[in-house]
Amino acid sequence: MRRTAAVLLFALAASAAAQDFPSKPVRLVVPFPPGGPLDIAGRLIGKELQDRWGQPVIVENKPGSTIGPEYVAKSAPDGYTLMIISSTPLVTLPHLQKVPYDVLKDLVGVTQTTLLTYAFVVNPASGIASIQELIASAKKEPGRLNYASAGNGSGQHLYVELLKSAAGISLTHVPYKGAAPALQAVLSGEPPIMLDVTVAVIPHVKAGKLRALLVTGGAPLEQLPGAVPFDSLFPGLGIPGWHGIFTTGGTPKPVLDKLAADIRAVLQIPAVANRFRELGVEPSGVSGDAFNDIVRRDYARWGEIIRKNNLRAD
Repeated sequence: MRRTAAVLLFALAASAAAQDFPSKPVRLVVPFPPGGPLDIAGRLIGKELQDRWGQPVIVENKPGSTIGPEYVAKSAPDGYTLMIISSTPLVTLPHLQKVPYDVLKDLVGVTQTTLLTYAFVVNPASGIASIQELIASAKKEPGRLNYASAGNGSGQHLYVELLKSAAGISLTHVPYKGAAPALQAVLSGEPPIMLDVTVAVIPHVKAGKLRALLVTGGAPLEQLPGAVPFDSLFPGLGIPGWHGIFTTGGTPKPVLDKLAADIRAVLQIPAVANRFRELGVEPSGVSGDAFNDIVRRDYARWGEIIRKNNLRAD
């Protein structure tokens, strides 16, 4: 009875705390440098939450794949330290190197803010007109075709490895030090192939400098006509990219629910949704258990791909 009473008192206290949340400034960690898409998104969401809450939302840039997540993982579990991050470093990095936190225990997903689509592109000089032609060519001459990426273990690298595994083909990886130099190399024609975020490649596809063959989402993309959705070729194997807001594991559920409800409300503001689409991402709003199920699923699936292909980070 005493244990039951203690649990009830704790639940009541947590619920009361959530009603008053936030009663002090909230930190929003961005584990990337200022000026990038996630930094812009974090500041946009932070401003709207600040207006909604009447409390400062302080955006802190902590560049580094593990620096931001470690900071949040080791913060007090009270909802006052948040992080906006993309899926790739969160669900792949622990399989590539040792990290000082447990993604599935020390962090908890609040809300998936946006869905992120990648496009598989080729230089038109390659003569490859479709993803089917590329797969056929790679099967005929394994390893002859080269593809560029932002580096070993990057999203651009891992998604191509997923395609290779699904299609049973061999492509030779040429890692660069960042997405920008990799894209410039593909525009020059060597290597002729790359996978990158759609917002980066759409202008070049429209200009006729690149040809889009495949998109990682489950549906065709209006801006890239002719690009085949991954799931239409390999049903159930596509792993969509995403951005999301996390906080410290162990944060009381009423606080998580309050955070999720307020972030979803922000994502539904037309000006916010339109700004996200300008950045090449689609607003989501999946929250709570549903979002954490996605995190666990992607964590497991990427782990299997990384182990199967013996991938490594730089």
